[in-house]
Amino acid sequence: MKAVIFEGAYEVEVRDKDRPGIAEPTDALLRVTTAAICGSDLHMYDGRTAMETGHILGHEIMGVIEQVGPAVRSIKAGDRVVLPFNIGCGVCFNCNRGLANFCLTVNPEKAHAAYGYAGMGKFEGGQTEYVRVPFADFNALKVPGQPFDEFEDDFILLADIFPTGYHATELAHVGPGSTVAVFGAGPVGLLSAYSALLKGAAEVYVVDRIEERLALAAELGATPIDIAKGNPVEQIKDMRRSNALLQDRLRPGEDKMGGVMCGIDAVGYQARSDDDYERENAMQVITHLASLVNPTGHIGLIGVYMQPDPGGGTDAEKQGIYPIPIGQLWGNGITIGMGQCPVKRYNEFLRDLIIDGRAKPGRIITHRIRIGDAPGAYAKFDKRVDGYVKVLIQFR
Repeated sequence: MKAVIFEGAYEVEVRDKDRPGIAEPTDALLRVTTAAICGSDLHMYDGRTAMETGHILGHEIMGVIEQVGPAVRSIKAGDRVVLPFNIGCGVCFNCNRGLANFCLTVNPEKAHAAYGYAGMGKFEGGQTEYVRVPFADFNALKVPGQPFDEFEDDFILLADIFPTGYHATELAHVGPGSTVAVFGAGPVGLLSAYSALLKGAAEVYVVDRIEERLALAAELGATPIDIAKGNPVEQIKDMRRSNALLQDRLRPGEDKMGGVMCGIDAVGYQARSDDDYERENAMQVITHLASLVNPTGHIGLIGVYMQPDPGGGTDAEKQGIYPIPIGQLWGNGITIGMGQCPVKRYNEFLRDLIIDGRAKPGRIITHRIRIGDAPGAYAKFDKRVDGYVKVLIQFR
């Protein structure tokens, strides 16, 4: 079978690999129809993780069940399913609390596991033709329809970025009427903004500097903020100050709440400096959020922060240690939620929003490719060129 293989920084190859089989009675074998390239795959592509060479990449996977082990009861050959990128056992202390993102048994080294991802177990990824699915009864989300129907683009996003974007809004306490700022208009940032709008947020700002991505944010119903035009914190505050209706509703002293109540970092540790886009500043987004989020507000850190980071600029950064403005955050009583999304907490409900026509996250997909085109797609996606925002690898 063909597979996308990690061979080192900025180097992926498409090679033949042996087709996996059923290794445990609880396994299933999935024939992949669509796999996606995720923004977090770029951390490995850039050499910013401890990813081993020779590993199949990809953790956003859907397809049709080819075979099931003798202990599998709730799915069968021929079922169409999406795989949450988290792999959970379904029975440990964390899985029982809805936190399969921190399963305690599947990965012997750490409290989490995933397909094709650095530091998250030895499981091969899904940018290939067949994938072994551990604990298939628990991990496979059944979806209706047939491969490559009108839902394919939407359902594949249930593997990661739609639940992840929704989780970001939960971390940031977004609800009806909320004011929200999302930093980063990549796939997760866009679906964070989309999720905020689905939840009834009143104002949603999306901060980036890539024109195509800001245009997508506007199409989703958010207000785009271009970093190239100035400090994004001041841009958002100026917009809110210039809105007469917002100002007329204030009582004396309430002008101190000129920012937003909910902030989302959808960029992570490879954030760029506002002053020099070619230079990284891992704390650039968090610094902005500390100034933009109102006292008693909330921040969701959904962008990835890796440990270790071989490409970190300092010894501390190589260990995932960063100086955050803790005094400013503490003084304003701002809460911070962070970490990987527990996909299974949300994917059934988000699936049903898609089925009922209430959500269409596939609107952000920009490219569909064959597996042989994956190396070039990785390079373009990494450079944010040619309109590459969300890329699907399809096996028709």
